[in-house]
Amino acid sequence: MQRRALITGLEGTTLTDGEARFLRDVRPLGIILFGRNCESHDQIRRLVADALAAIGSDDTLVLIDQEGGRVQRLRPPLGRALPPAAAYAARYESGDADGACIAAEAAARLVARDLRDLGINTNCTPVLDLPVPGAHAIIGDRAFGTSVEQIVRLGRAVAKGFIGGGVLPVIKHIPGHGRATKDSHLDLPVVETPRAELSASDFAPFKQLADVPAAMSAHVVFSDIDPAAPASTSAKVTSEIIRGEIGYDGLLMSDDLGMHALRGTMRERAEAVVRAGSDVALHCSGVLSEMEEAASAVPDLAGSALRRANAALAVLKNRDVFDVASAERQLSEMITSHTRRSESV
Repeated sequence: MQRRALITGLEGTTLTDGEARFLRDVRPLGIILFGRNCESHDQIRRLVADALAAIGSDDTLVLIDQEGGRVQRLRPPLGRALPPAAAYAARYESGDADGACIAAEAAARLVARDLRDLGINTNCTPVLDLPVPGAHAIIGDRAFGTSVEQIVRLGRAVAKGFIGGGVLPVIKHIPGHGRATKDSHLDLPVVETPRAELSASDFAPFKQLADVPAAMSAHVVFSDIDPAAPASTSAKVTSEIIRGEIGYDGLLMSDDLGMHALRGTMRERAEAVVRAGSDVALHCSGVLSEMEEAASAVPDLAGSALRRANAALAVLKNRDVFDVASAERQLSEMITSHTRRSESV
């Protein structure tokens, strides 16, 4: 069946008649859940099942942001307590790099199992952004460190954990959001750093994890490459940097079309990200009129975009065996050490 190059949010905890008609008619590649959609485990399962039934295919991405720390849509009691990326970074920097990577992979395996139990098969993590002094705190403790090597090793561990558990990881925010001095949810960040410096730092983690099957682009202007448009709507950044220098050939989705970094109508925003080279437009608000507007601007998946979508969907068939008890101990130790570190500050 044909699938539209769209991932869409939903309004609430149950599927409305209007949403069911929309999903049936549009057949988006995926849906994304937020806190507003999550009330109980059984309710989440019903919502996902109803959405998949309306779309008419189980080969659908069901996304969530469950990074840990301040970015997790499922909080206790709906989801386990999770430390931020900075907790693994601290352990890595303390001299236990291997232990930090083992713990990061273990936590990802546990979260993958939790998500799959709810019908969720895609997690928008790991964050591969490399923050610099003076950058906006929107990335902050979501980062796995301030060196390329450390971000790559910990990001790889997280991606490996999710892939092993049959959950598609989405690296973000390609080609880099760590240097931005503004929050792209609220405004358009402009990075004036020379391209050569960006290549050696910001772009490098994405290049080394270019084999991860899905990525989310950044609403950030890199003025030395394209001063006229953020990466997500820039054909030059997409072709020269993301697909070119970084060598990323996985499923590329935009960040949320509703963020204030973008301008224009929802149709114009959706058109812009697809025209720039994104495979899929992401729309998160759950406002049906906006969903319809975005859907009207994007094509059915075909060609390279369809190939990349199928490669991403193939990850969902993975289910490697792992030691659950050992993983639980690893995560518990990370939470304890992070709590102690936080209390001592």
